[in-house]
Amino acid sequence: MGALSHIRVLDLSRVLAGPWCAQNLADLGADVIKVERPGAGDDTRHWGPPFAKDANGQETAESAYFICINRNKRSITIDISKPEGQEIIRKLAAESDVVIENYKVGDLAKYGLDYESLKKVKPDVVYCSITGFGQTGPYANRPGYDFIIQGMGGFMSVTGEAHDFEGASPQKSGVAIADIFTGMYASSAILAAIIHRDHTGEGQYIDMSLLDTQIAVMANISSAYLTTGEVPKRWGNASPIIVPYQTFPTSDGWIIVAAGNDGQFRQFVTVGGEAHLADNPLYVNNPLRVQHRKQLVSLLEQMTRKKTKGQWIALLEEANVPCGPINDFKEVFENEQVIARNIELNVPHPTVGNMKLVASPMKLSKTPTEVRMAPPTLGQHTEEILHDRLNLDDKAIHELRDKGII
Repeated sequence: MGALSHIRVLDLSRVLAGPWCAQNLADLGADVIKVERPGAGDDTRHWGPPFAKDANGQETAESAYFICINRNKRSITIDISKPEGQEIIRKLAAESDVVIENYKVGDLAKYGLDYESLKKVKPDVVYCSITGFGQTGPYANRPGYDFIIQGMGGFMSVTGEAHDFEGASPQKSGVAIADIFTGMYASSAILAAIIHRDHTGEGQYIDMSLLDTQIAVMANISSAYLTTGEVPKRWGNASPIIVPYQTFPTSDGWIIVAAGNDGQFRQFVTVGGEAHLADNPLYVNNPLRVQHRKQLVSLLEQMTRKKTKGQWIALLEEANVPCGPINDFKEVFENEQVIARNIELNVPHPTVGNMKLVASPMKLSKTPTEVRMAPPTLGQHTEEILHDRLNLDDKAIHELRDKGII
């Protein structure tokens, strides 16, 4: 039994931030009901290719995007634009602990499904709204997309090739970090609100913003600006305050070297056959190496190109110099550490057969996470939920289906 096996979550969210939050709660044992549009479902069901293939190698309707954020959930299809659909949501909310939604500001109020409406049927509900810019401020009504938030929140101003590199330009992250981090913060906020409810009996409203989150996770970068008033710059794969602390080319690929002190720098250049660099007056300590970064890095790149990636990793690990390869995803999932940690999972799925998933990284000794269910097919659990949660009989469910409510 997971730590949250006593918690019921009604997930009205779509795409990434909300579903990521709900999946975290589900991995910890919560019973999560995912509400989707009849016939269409979550937008991400159609975001592909790639789509998962069945045992015969035939492509299914299960997109890789949807798969990664919807395990351990049950899917019900409900048309919330119709009064009968809204009533089903209210009844499900009445016996849920948590409601998660990521509609535009004010949209759910039109259907009587906003916080003020649902707390009338469930006074202690924890209600979490996730939007691009939050519920207040001049941008509140704007749609928020991760890519735009990465730009507005400063991330792209410090990501990409160094500012003085010819042809350099800002770059977004390879994964939707604003969405994912907002989902992570939202799940933490929900857990805090549940603890508060358990102590006081009070529910509460949680207002999560992608822009707020993006600025917050800039961490030392945001702090550096607030501390000094100096606008941070792009440094590519290098550190602005430590040298050498960046990627280096080898004869057959790239490695990362993170020499955080003078001793590690000496070991780095010694195993590379250039020990004299550690005694050069221009490079004897980190402030000097930062000052003379350009000429030193050029010399180090000449040195690292003389050996293969594998040779460098072996030499540096033996010398206790922090280092690592830059793996593609084939190399990631073939890595012995990744295999030992059971990161890749195989679970049964009704259309795919054997579905591969990435395990939750949360490893609890007493209440471990587990994959109880593969990501659901569209509406897979509609009848089950209506029977078990709302005590509807087959006739009532058939009538709802005939009317297009479910």
